Amino acid sequence: MIAVHTKYLSPTNSRGARIKAYTASGFSATISYPCEFSHEECHLEAVKALVEKNKLEWDLGEMRYGDSADGKGYVFCFADSIVGHYMTRG
Repeated sequence: MIAVHTKYLSPTNSRGARIKAYTASGFSATISYPCEFSHEECHLEAVKALVEKNKLEWDLGEMRYGDSADGKGYVFCFADSIVGHYMTRG
């Protein structure tokens, strides 16, 4: 399963607010916080930047998302990454 994590990075004295998108496999991208979008769309923009930067051929239209455990971002994954067949065992 591919999961893309995003998190909000607070502004510092030298940088404005940013959103970082990253995967466990080492892909990452950081963008300036795009104020013209909703909170969720800002995080999706970071995912788009990750895909573009790494020349990945992912259909983002099929992604799903939910809150991250720390409440500072989201986790995006694909609809075909399901656990349904595990639920029928046993």
